[in-house]
Amino acid sequence: MDDYINQLIHGRVHVSPKRLIQPGPSLEQKLQILHAAKAAPDHGRHTPWHFYEVSESSRTLLGDVFRDCLLDRDPLATPLQLDEAREKAFRGPLLLLAAANLNDTEDGITPHEKMISLGCAIQNILLMAHALGFGAGLSSGKAIQSERFRELFKLSTNTMPTCFITIGTVSKNKPGNALRPDLSVYHSIF
Repeated sequence: MDDYINQLIHGRVHVSPKRLIQPGPSLEQKLQILHAAKAAPDHGRHTPWHFYEVSESSRTLLGDVFRDCLLDRDPLATPLQLDEAREKAFRGPLLLLAAANLNDTEDGITPHEKMISLGCAIQNILLMAHALGFGAGLSSGKAIQSERFRELFKLSTNTMPTCFITIGTVSKNKPGNALRPDLSVYHSIF
């Protein structure tokens, strides 16, 4: 069991959404992946996060927003750059937007704690996807913070879109092992 847990945690690596293809998770596997999120630490049990699944029929709308956001930032963007921005919405079989719900200030739970809970929920999703044999990667970008993006997902002012999670079958592995920092980089004794 210890070897399996070590392999699960240390064997999981980021996979670029460009390298995630069909088949994606079945309905049963998708539910297992999503249910893993609820095992995250959640002070006050308020579920301070939400995962929006981007359906196949909504990917065109998302792609248009990605393209329009690039054009907002760079009016001189080339047609190729605009197409590349739009195509990001079509990567990977399962695409989830992770967002933090920071709107309830009277629950006594700080935004900081809510963000930690979201991070743990994301990690649980990544680990479950890996355990089921899928690759997964996180991505964000400048468009995710735009007003166009907020309007598309109908996000309240206190909902913070954080990242996309893309899950699918790995088309090609990167050569070599994932670089991990030495313990001395992130640990010290006080």
